[in-house]
Amino acid sequence: MKHKSFPFFLILTAATMLLLLSAAIAVPILLRPFYYAHAAFLHLPEQTGWSMAQIHEAYNEMLNFCLFGTPFGTGDLRWSESGMAHFADCAKLFHLDFAVLAVAAVILLISWQCYRRGLLPARPMGRGFRFWAGSILSVSFIVIALLAALNFDRAFVIFHRLFFPGKDNWLFDPATDQIILILPQVFFRNCAILAVLLLLIACIALVLSDRKKHR
Repeated sequence: MKHKSFPFFLILTAATMLLLLSAAIAVPILLRPFYYAHAAFLHLPEQTGWSMAQIHEAYNEMLNFCLFGTPFGTGDLRWSESGMAHFADCAKLFHLDFAVLAVAAVILLISWQCYRRGLLPARPMGRGFRFWAGSILSVSFIVIALLAALNFDRAFVIFHRLFFPGKDNWLFDPATDQIILILPQVFFRNCAILAVLLLLIACIALVLSDRKKHR
């Protein structure tokens, strides 16, 4: 492998990893039926006293604010300025994820064209970029998932302290921000599980496709 081509290989591998990771995170954010299924399965209307329509309305208004910047609201549920500020922070993270997804896709397309033109060797050390991207991501998130599974409550707190440093407005008071009553922690846990499962499936597919081509 020519030394000058190795940076292209690293770029292609990194872009693939970022694309898979950001896409896996985006799915539970955008997949509203995933939340609707939880609302029904967890019997949120019976637990909260609000109808399913009210629950959907509250969730959709909150998510539309995070995704599209529409005026904040939670339907018939009470909310506070502090609660809205937290969702504004969430919106920044969502937009960051989508930006990473878009940039990684563009970089991947450009790097792929370089690869197709012979500027990027397919297999340093006998393996291609798909093998390395899939292997690194899968091993990393298997370890993270195992650690989180040991104490999800602790992992949940660490996540918020990491991504919302110096803030505590993610600790909602149900009396002032009633939306927390329709956002049980099990929903966030299952969002994480869905993202990790999608990521692992994609990683396995990458590794297998690389091995098949290698043969």
